[in-house]
Amino acid sequence: MADITRRLGWRHLRGAPTAHIRHHRGGKLLHDGPGLSFWFRALTAALSEVPVDDRELAMTFHARTSDFQDVAVQATVTYRISDPAVAATRLDFSVDPDTGAWRGTPLEQLGTLLTETAQQHALDVLARTPLSAALVDGVTAVRERIATGLAGEPRLPATGIEVVAVRVMALRPEPEVERALRTPAREQIQQEADRATYERRAVAVERERTIAENELASQIELARREEQLVDQRGTNARREAEEHAAADAVRAEAEAARTVRLADAEAARTVRLADAEAARTVRLAEAEATRSVRLARAEAEGAREVGEARAQAQAAWLRVHAEVDVATLHALTGTRLAENLPRIDSVTVSPDVLTGLLAKLGTQAQEQA
Repeated sequence: MADITRRLGWRHLRGAPTAHIRHHRGGKLLHDGPGLSFWFRALTAALSEVPVDDRELAMTFHARTSDFQDVAVQATVTYRISDPAVAATRLDFSVDPDTGAWRGTPLEQLGTLLTETAQQHALDVLARTPLSAALVDGVTAVRERIATGLAGEPRLPATGIEVVAVRVMALRPEPEVERALRTPAREQIQQEADRATYERRAVAVERERTIAENELASQIELARREEQLVDQRGTNARREAEEHAAADAVRAEAEAARTVRLADAEAARTVRLADAEAARTVRLAEAEATRSVRLARAEAEGAREVGEARAQAQAAWLRVHAEVDVATLHALTGTRLAENLPRIDSVTVSPDVLTGLLAKLGTQAQEQA
């Protein structure tokens, strides 16, 4: 269906690529082709839309064979409109200028034409064919006859129709007839199945007998081999006991020799360890005594040197102070005292304090004089 929109009294049509549009105005053809898009006025325009794509027409109809049996035929015809201009003049493909919908039913008319034509040719073939032959080769014969009949039908080219392909999917008789036809085949299949079952059972019985004989022979052979196995196991047990006894004797001798060797080695190791421990103790005692003597000598020498150094320093200090006068000593004493006093930011001297200091200074001056 064409897509038509309205704009202020005008109409705009946009067609699909698979739709052939024919636009007449006043009897003149203005637009003709697939996938067109144009403006037109609805009151003066005559529009036709002819589909040009391939279309599938499924059909089912009944026919009668030469032995008066009804069959149902399922077929599909693929066709297309090869000449849209001819088809538009033979069938009503006109569309409503407001909605774009077909005014008539052209595709239904084409479907009726193709169905009736195909049915006519199929009936002609089946009317001369018995049911058994129709069920075997009827599909191919009906398909070829319908394709040939539609290709030779003069009305289809006159209407612009081209048949692309014809397919016949099934050709079925009535259910009762179909069941009757299936009965012999089913009976034959059942007989073949029964025969196969009997043969399978016979083969199974024969195989079971063979298996039983094989099992009996196997049991006899197993009993004989088991007897041989018992004898061989006794011989192996005796041999194994003898080998174990010999191995135990050898193992005991080796263990005794190893024990003696271990005892000798342990005694020698103990003696070596005792000698080494005694020698190490002696060396440690000698080293400790030597170290003690050296430390004592070093401490005595250090104490003597420290005493001499202190005596020399004291003597030098006394000599220095003996050569300096008393005023210098007082000044040094004040300096040392000032170094050890805390910091004084300000000093307030009262008259009483100043009087006492002056008196002390005068007394000291008299004494010195």
